[in-house]
Amino acid sequence: MKYENVYIESINYSIPDEIVTSDEIESRLEPLYTRLRLPEGRLELMTGIRERRFWPPGMMPGEKSIETGEKAIRCSGIDRSRIGALVHGSVCRDYLEPATAAGVHNGLGLATDCQLYDVSNACLGLLNGMVQVANMIELGQISAGLVVGTESSRGLVETTIKQLNADTSLTRAKIKLAVASMTIGSGSAAVLLTNRALSKTGNRLLGGVARANTDFCHLCRSDRDQSADADMSPLMWTDSETLMQEGVKTAQAAFEDFLKEMDWQREDIDRTCCHQVGRAHRKLTFEALQLDTKIDYATFETLGNTGSVALPMTAAKGIEDGHLAKNNRVAFLGIGSGINVLMLAIDWQADHRA
Repeated sequence: MKYENVYIESINYSIPDEIVTSDEIESRLEPLYTRLRLPEGRLELMTGIRERRFWPPGMMPGEKSIETGEKAIRCSGIDRSRIGALVHGSVCRDYLEPATAAGVHNGLGLATDCQLYDVSNACLGLLNGMVQVANMIELGQISAGLVVGTESSRGLVETTIKQLNADTSLTRAKIKLAVASMTIGSGSAAVLLTNRALSKTGNRLLGGVARANTDFCHLCRSDRDQSADADMSPLMWTDSETLMQEGVKTAQAAFEDFLKEMDWQREDIDRTCCHQVGRAHRKLTFEALQLDTKIDYATFETLGNTGSVALPMTAAKGIEDGHLAKNNRVAFLGIGSGINVLMLAIDWQADHRA
């Protein structure tokens, strides 16, 4: 896919105030650790994740999506009446119906002719939303669109801790399937895209590639979908090692397509922002893609794996820290369970905050 008329006007984020360290999680797992004689510190040692954050109990994802979406609109300087599409792309949502995007649309005061809907694709939902909005802009259907989402990890982490302590049949081998669940953090991100005429930054979305490898769709799986009146206490079991290996293989194949599609060489890429999983995943990915981690910006150590908002949130924090500079060629490298890969190329020119 290639674009001539699509620009990224602002990328914004919100994070919770409550910090939960890996040490705290291990202290709550004391019954399990004692029974299996597990050494303290293994969670951070295995993942490289020191801490993650939780939203306040009872907070709905849509609440924070409104807040983060508002930041993106204000930072862009775009009149909200020009926003012709709103995509809510996180795994977490307020209700099974209506779409969480409906409440966010109302909270942001967007126009009545603005298309709105939810997109769900594990850790790639917001990137998929960016592609869908970009397609509408390129076709001339809309002049601007907003992609937003909020992930909340409290329920998953706390339910996992409870289950691990209660199930005395679990072995060291079996609890490996729950490690990924304890790395999950909370966050919110929003991306506002426009056409050339509205853009003030000149940050052009050049295009990208997508690749699927659904032979491994079973490697990371939550509970079955539940009705609105069910318990809604999520659990997720992940074969992290195999998912990492197969995900990186899929990314490696997609990356070759990406370079060809964009007519880039590896050395043409100035900066990267990737989905945030952990230290081992990052190391293996960059080795496989033959890229230097020095061009990357990472947040997993302090934010954990924040699902669909991880990559755009990391990009937004990287922008704050000066990770991107004028004329940088930037690669967004998204890998999600399924297995799905989506890679996007950006010609970066200016920070919307400048």
